[in-house]
Parts: sequence; structure tokens; C-alpha cells
Amino acid sequence: MNDMRKFLLPHIRALKSYQGVDSMEVMAQKAGIPPEKVIRLNGNENPFGPSPQVVKALGRFQHYNHYPDPEQRRLRDALADYLEAPAEQIVAGNGSDEIIDLILRMFMGPGENIVIPTPTFGMYAFSAEVCGGSAVAVPRDDDFEIDVEGMLTAIGPKTKGVFFPSPNNPTGNVATESQIRAILDTGVPVVVDETYYEFCGQTVLPLMPQYPNLIVLRTFSKWAGLAGLRIGLGVMNPDLAQTMMAMKPPYNVNLAAEEALIASLADRSTLLRRVRDIVAERERMMGLLQQISGIRVWPSQANFILCQLPEGRGQEIFEGLCRRGIFLRYFGNARLKDCVRASVGLPAETDAVVAALTELVEG
Repeated sequence: MNDMRKFLLPHIRALKSYQGVDSMEVMAQKAGIPPEKVIRLNGNENPFGPSPQVVKALGRFQHYNHYPDPEQRRLRDALADYLEAPAEQIVAGNGSDEIIDLILRMFMGPGENIVIPTPTFGMYAFSAEVCGGSAVAVPRDDDFEIDVEGMLTAIGPKTKGVFFPSPNNPTGNVATESQIRAILDTGVPVVVDETYYEFCGQTVLPLMPQYPNLIVLRTFSKWAGLAGLRIGLGVMNPDLAQTMMAMKPPYNVNLAAEEALIASLADRSTLLRRVRDIVAERERMMGLLQQISGIRVWPSQANFILCQLPEGRGQEIFEGLCRRGIFLRYFGNARLKDCVRASVGLPAETDAVVAALTELVEG
């Protein structure tokens, strides 16, 4: 009588949950240290936090008792100015994760698929499985470049889209325009996730007038430090945007996130200066990591660095870092065997990571 799982759809019953980042309190408990001593570099978060203007804006806002505008008029106008794209092509979401989900629900049905170049961001495959579909994985080459021919071969009658980030997560490399055009030329929906755009400055938005099948994702989680407020967006063909606006939950972006986004755009000079500081720290961190014997460091144009640890010792070294209160992202699958991804933090955090890795790897 109490077994409610029998009512679940079969593909939901078999679903494996996406593994997100633990809270600071949980990390502190694992390491046996106070939360303020945790070095949290496993979520690609912004170490500086939001603009000071965000705190002021959230404090003085007086209308949290009202629902947000379901048409996102003020929000879309502000984003149009920032993106230099028409407002009618923009849809904001509860993080770009929601936009991914909405795209898949627009196009994908049970038994259909998307194509992804792996390794890549795990939410594409997870969200496809939630919709009853699947993700066809096409392995990247030894340098983590997209195998364009492999991608084209993988696209079939049941393919409803191609998804990939640029820069890629977790490898940090950017897809070239020629690679993206070759995939766009197939005519299937192509979602280029530019979550880390501000750290590299390369975008495919100018291609949108030529390719109605192009969808570009952005977020305020990384460059603007608003990960906890969940605000992302998609830029797409206006007909698609209109459809998405009609099918999304009416109040999907809360007023606090909207106010934070508006305040962030008003103070973008501060935030972009911080982005430059993060890029500079990324280069310093890369140089220090390259000096550790036995570690391979992959070039990155994002706010994180992928490191391959000595063969067979990845789990051991990762756990050693955790015991010291340093949390990076560990990958145990075959393609990323013995790899960790380190977000770029503050200089003192970089120094702590490098010191701990040097001791664990060379000691």
C-alpha cells in the first residue's frame, strides 16, 4: 500500500541523481574543521562574491511580497543591452540549468537523443534522461578537442539537439568557429553553453542571424558571483523564445535574482575587473601547478584548471586534500582517470592548494 515507487515512470525510477556540490557545512564536517577554514574550489564559483551594489539593492527592495513579471520585461530589456541582442530572443531562467531543461522539453520525447562531446558538463545527459531520452557520447580527442566527424556521424533521425560548453567544463578549452559551424550546418538545434564566456571573451552570438538553430546559454553564477541566486539565460530564435516563454513556469525567476542581476549590470565595471583578477590568478595558479612533478596541467580559458594526477593515485590524493579541508572536483571515470578540477580562488587559496598537492604528490 505504501510502495509509491510503482507509480513512477520507468525512466524516472532508474534515474541516477546529478551530483552537485556539498554545502560549506557538510564539507567542514567531513574535514573536521570550522566552515570558515574550508577551501571550497570544486564548484567553479566566484571567490569575490557579488557586487557590493547587489547587497544594497536586495536590502532596499520593498516588493518581495509581489510576484515577478511573468513576461520578464525589465529583465529582458536589461539583458538585451548587455548582450547586444534583441529582447524578444532572450529568456531568463532559474539558472541556465532550467533553460537546458526547457530546451529539452521543447524538442525531446521518450526514446530520442541529444549528442554531446565528452567529457563535458553532466547536466545535459541528466536532463535528457529526465525527459525519457538519452545522450549519445562522442569522445573528444587526446587534446579534448571536439571530434567533429564523430559528432556528425552520431547525429541521426532521433537526434533532437547537440549540447556543449565553450569553454568546455571540465577541460577549459574553447570550441572553434569552424567546429561550431560544421555542426550548425546539420540543421539540428545546437546549444552552445557560454557559461564561462566572460573569462575568455569568445562568443558565437554573432552567428545567430545566420543560424536559426543556434541557442546560446549564459549565466550570472560565475562572472557576477550570483550562483546562490540562480539566474541564467538563453538567447535563441525569436519563435523559439516565444515558445519557451509560453511553456516556462510563469514566475520562474524570483525578484531577488532579478534585482541582483540589474544591480550587477549597473556595476559591471567592478565585476569585469574582478574577472580580470581571476584570469590573472588562473595563469599564476597554472604556472605553480606545472612546477609540481608528476602532474599534467591542461590549458584553460575558464575559471578553473583540470589537472591529471600521477597514475593510480587520483583518489588517494583527492582524499588527502579533503582531510586538509581543501575540496576540488574529482573525476573517477575512465576518460578523466586520476583527474581533479580546481576552481580559481583567492591567492591564499591557490598557495594552499599548491602546497598541499606538492606534499601529497612529491612527499
